[in-house]
Amino acid sequence: MKAVLIFSGGMDSTTLLYDLIHEGYVVSALTFDYHQKHAKEIRCAERTCAKLRIPHKIVDVSVLNDLAPSSLTRDSWDVPEGNYAEETMKQTVVPNRNMVFLSLAASYAIGLGAPHLFYAAHAGDHAIYPDCRPVFVSAMETALHLCDWNDIVLHAPYLRLSKGDIVKKGIALGVDYVDTWSCYKGEELSCGKCGACTERREAFLQAGTVDPLEYRD
Repeated sequence: MKAVLIFSGGMDSTTLLYDLIHEGYVVSALTFDYHQKHAKEIRCAERTCAKLRIPHKIVDVSVLNDLAPSSLTRDSWDVPEGNYAEETMKQTVVPNRNMVFLSLAASYAIGLGAPHLFYAAHAGDHAIYPDCRPVFVSAMETALHLCDWNDIVLHAPYLRLSKGDIVKKGIALGVDYVDTWSCYKGEELSCGKCGACTERREAFLQAGTVDPLEYRD
């Protein structure tokens, strides 16, 4: 079974990559470079795909940086710190990012003759990221059925899972989380305070295991 995975190099999509390989999919990974502050995740994606011998394409969508204002795309905007439940975390939303990614990934999948398209939206994303909610996934499922003569099936298998659940699954699959990146600030070490770092640290605590990354704080 051929599949395309939208692969950021973060914890969730890396776990899903290992999961798909375990399930027997022939995976092609697609990473998007929109000149995000945390571009370090792209290097993680490269290392993981090289290690697992997965075909990997990095696509320049830097136009998204210009069009979509966010604390992840604007140097003049500070990345907010704290928990994802806080209202300030909406500053990390890159408007319509996943619709853009899914549309381009669908074109890639059709070209490859891959009927399955995966992305790693999870339950913790629902509160602030509109393009990770079940209703959005459902709408995109319908759109992808209709976008071409070749049917594309969209999968978001982690949609109801917490990040802690994902870490537990990843540990069982043998995921090497040292080759993942979450921090939004794009510094040498993870800051430990932004929403992505806070959620990551909580996830490893919930899973009862140790995060292999070093934190500045």
